[in-house]
Amino acid sequence: MGEMSTLQFGVIGALFLSVASSVSIVICNKALMSNLGFPFATTLTSWHLMVTFCTLHAAQRLNFFESKSTDTRTVILFGLLNGISIGLLNLSLGFNSIGFYQMTKLAIIPFTVLLETIFLKKQFSQKIKFSLFLLLIGVGIASVTDLQLNLVGTIVSILAIITTCVGQILTNTIQKRLNVSSTQLLYQSAPFQAAILFVSGPLVDQFLTKQNVFAHKYSPLVLLFIALSCLIAVAVNFSTFLVIGKTSPVTYQVLGHLKTCLVLGFGYTLLHDPFTERNIIGILIAVWGMGLYSYFCTQESKKKQLADASMVSQIKDKDTTPLLSAKSMGHQDKESQETKISTKDSAV
Repeated sequence: MGEMSTLQFGVIGALFLSVASSVSIVICNKALMSNLGFPFATTLTSWHLMVTFCTLHAAQRLNFFESKSTDTRTVILFGLLNGISIGLLNLSLGFNSIGFYQMTKLAIIPFTVLLETIFLKKQFSQKIKFSLFLLLIGVGIASVTDLQLNLVGTIVSILAIITTCVGQILTNTIQKRLNVSSTQLLYQSAPFQAAILFVSGPLVDQFLTKQNVFAHKYSPLVLLFIALSCLIAVAVNFSTFLVIGKTSPVTYQVLGHLKTCLVLGFGYTLLHDPFTERNIIGILIAVWGMGLYSYFCTQESKKKQLADASMVSQIKDKDTTPLLSAKSMGHQDKESQETKISTKDSAV
C-alpha cells in the first residue's frame, strides 16, 4: 500500500508539473512572439532542448541521477524522430489554417489509440473511448474555427501526426524495454533532438516567417524572455517524458488538451483574448470528457490491481498447499506407525 501511495503521488506530481510548466511556457512564448516580435518557434525549440541537455548534464555530474548506457542506435533514432515531429508540427501550422492545425492535434489521440491497438495489442474499453470522444468534441468546439484544406498542408499534417504518435509511444515503450528512467532517456536523446532542429530550425522559420533568425535584433527584453522560456522548457521536457513514462501516450494527449483549455481560460482572463459562448461550451464538454476519462481509468486500474492481487494470492495458496498436504500425510503416517507398534506391543 505504501508503494502504491508513493506511485500515485508521483503520477499526480508529474501531471501537475506538466500542466503548470506547459501553461507557463505558452504564456511566455505568446508574449515573446506576439508582443516582442520574435516569431522563430522551431529555432527556439532547439535552444530549449540544448538548455535541457546542459541542465541534465550538470545534474548528472552532481549525482542527482545516474547516467545509464543504453542502445545508442535506438536512442539516436528516437531523438531524430522527435526532432522531426516538432519541425513537422510547426510546418503544419505554417501550411494550414489555425483551425486545421487544431484538427491535426486532435487527430493525435485517435491515431495513438489505433496504433497501440494494432501493434501493442492494447485494449481500450468502450467507456474510455466514449470519454475520449467527448473530450475531442469539446476541444474541437472550443478551439477549431476555420477549416481550409490544401494538399501540401494535409500531407505535412499527416506526417506530423504519424511521427508525433510514434515518438510518444516509443517514449513509453523504450523506458520500459531498456529499463531507463524518464530523466535518463531525456538526457540521452535531447542532444539528437536539438541537433536536427539546430540544422532545420532556421530554414523552417525563414520559410514560415520570411525572416532570418540570425539577422534579428535581440533587445535585452527579448533575451530575457528567451532565457525564461528556455528555463521553463527544462520543466516541460522533463515532465513530458515523466508523464508518458508513468502513464501512457493517450493520457499525455488528454493532459495536453486540458492545457489547451487552461490556456484559453488564462488568455481570456490575463491577456483579454476574445472569448465566446462557443468557447465556454466547448471547454465544459472537454472538462467533462477529461473527468470521465480520469474516473474510468482509475476504476479500471483498481480492477486490474484487485485481479493481480487475487492471482498472486491463488499462486501462493497453490504453492503452500502441497507443503501442508505433505506435512499432513507425514503426520498421518507417523500416527499409523505408532498405532502399529502399540498393537504389536499389546499382542506380545
